[in-house]
This record gives sequence, C-alpha cells and structure tokens, in this order.
Amino acid sequence: MTSTPAPRANHWLDDLVAYKPGKHGGPRQANVVRLSSNEAALGPSPKAIEAAQGAVETMHRYADGPATALRDALARKHGLDADKIVCGTGSDELLQLCPIAYCVPGDEVIHSQYGFMVYEISARRAGAVPIAVPEKAFTADVDAMLAAVTGKTRIVYLANPNNPTGTRLPQSDIERLHAGLPSHVLLVLDGAYAECLDDPDYDPGIALASANQNVLMTRTFSKLYGLAGERIGWGYGDPAIIDALNKIRGPFNVTTAGMAAAIASLEDDAWLARAREHNTHWRGVLFAALEEMGLQPIPSHANFILTRFESEAQASTVNQALVDQGIFVRHLPNMGLGDCLRMGIGTQAETEALVKALKGVLKP
Repeated sequence: MTSTPAPRANHWLDDLVAYKPGKHGGPRQANVVRLSSNEAALGPSPKAIEAAQGAVETMHRYADGPATALRDALARKHGLDADKIVCGTGSDELLQLCPIAYCVPGDEVIHSQYGFMVYEISARRAGAVPIAVPEKAFTADVDAMLAAVTGKTRIVYLANPNNPTGTRLPQSDIERLHAGLPSHVLLVLDGAYAECLDDPDYDPGIALASANQNVLMTRTFSKLYGLAGERIGWGYGDPAIIDALNKIRGPFNVTTAGMAAAIASLEDDAWLARAREHNTHWRGVLFAALEEMGLQPIPSHANFILTRFESEAQASTVNQALVDQGIFVRHLPNMGLGDCLRMGIGTQAETEALVKALKGVLKP
C-alpha cells in the first residue's frame, strides 16, 4: 500500500518559536507571588467586575461583532472617531494581523532588539522576515531603525514604553522615526503601557495616527485596567487600515463580558488614577531597593522593572531561588537578556516579599 504524505505546514513556520508566557504557578495555587506577566497589581475596577458579572446572563448570545458600544466608549473617552477604531482579542491579535494584511513571504518587518517578542512571531507567521535592530542602553535607536529600512520593509513595530525593558522614547524621536519612513511602510505604535504614564508630553500614538495614513496605534485593557484574562485590545488608525484588519480579525473576537468590563473601566477614572499612583510609588520603592542591593535596574516607565545581574548564571540561580519560594518573575534568555530578570510591580505585600527574598538570596 502506498503511503501519502502528511499535511505540511508552511515552511516559514519552521523557525517560528511559539510564545511562552511567564511562569506563575497556576491560577489557583495559594501563597504565590505572580510578578512574571506584568499584570495589574490592584486588579480590575469594582465597577468592571460588576459589569462583567451582569453580562454573563447573556452568554448564550453571540457578542457584538463590531464591538460598537466599546468603540463608542473609547471614542468618547479619547476624543476619537469610532469608525477609526478596531477591537481585538487583546492588542496581540491586532499586532499579529498586521503582517497578514500587509506582508507577503520575503517582506521585512523591523522591530527594536529587545522589542515585544510577539513582533517576531507576527512577522514569521506571515512568512515575513523579522529584522531586530540593536538598541542603545536598552532603548530603541531611531537612527539605526531608519538605517535598517530597505525596499522590502513593510512594517515597523515600536512599543513606547517598551516591553521588556520599560524604556521610553520622547515624542520628538517618534515623530522623527515616522518622518523618515516611506509612506507605504506601516508604523505600528504599541501603547500597551500607556496608562502607566501621566505625562502631558506623552502621546501613545493618537496624534500621528490621526494625521497620517500609515500609522496604527494599539492599546490594551490587560495592564493597568486589570482585564488581562478577558483579552480586550483596540487599535486606532486610518480607515483603510481599520478596514483591512476588520476583514481578517475573528468575527466575534471580543466577549460580551469583556466589553462590558472594558466600558465600565473607562468610566472609572478614580480607579485608574489609584492604580497608576500605586504603580509609580512601588516601582520607585523596588527600583531603590534593587540599586541598594548592588543590582542594575533599568529605569522603567511601565509596571515592571528589568534588572541586570552580574551574569546569566547569577540571574538563573536567583530566578530559581525565587521560584522555590513561590515568587515568579521573568527570566528572558530567549530574548538575549539571559543576565536579566523582569520583575512586575505587585501589591505592597508582594513587592516587600520580593525584596526580602532577593536580599536573602544575594546575601553573601
């Protein structure tokens, strides 16, 4: 009997490594400090919880595919045109759809050296070639990124603030990056950590996306809003970009409960301000403690701190010692950051537990 060949996945997936989330000991494990996934220390707004609980009564009905109510709420909150907003299963979905919409195999997608690992995955998923551009002091280098642009470049990803480094570029550099790109290149500004900042000089991408046809800003409710488990993201850009993403996104990609929680979150300014204040304060406390221990924390504008150790061996040893005590942070050797640990900003008790454990592990 002649055997037939098995189905063969596209060859450009051969080098693709699946995204691996940070280890956290399981959702129901008691006495665990979860600081590996940049989750909200204070959790979601009580109003968001109430709204989500009310929405589950209609879970037998399909969700609103276009996410009309959520898009309208976002438009009111940020002064935007609802028709220029698209919602996704987290901002991850929208980030991954961009190369599918704008690239063919062999095209190039640029991102900074320590950019969010989903950028590389997104490019390879579409058969495009990811180009990682070296950074300076753990910060994206605009000149180097512009120098990396070729005739094959179709997309440039930039997170500001960046994950996993926490660093941030000034608005003038973002504008200079955009000005230096050919008009056919899509600039994707990832504002996942925008809510962590309260700086009048900071723009997550709204201004550029409003004024240009080749800019997409993405945002998420997974971080300071505390809705990571509901997977709610959104993007804002030119109608042509939004139309392209709408054609290929999932038809019911945002859940009814998630949308209800997101809308309620947008209406609870006091909770977001409290979450931001908590994050800023305890990020400062943790940063000072890490420096006092002789480590090298990278100044962060997000809800985590990337910290350098003397060597990859030391970082690995400290990471395992923390795991043994039920404290989960993120070791990133697969990103070329083997000598670093990324530590999320938790509650007061979690931050103090992390500091105490680190001091115990590092004590001579």
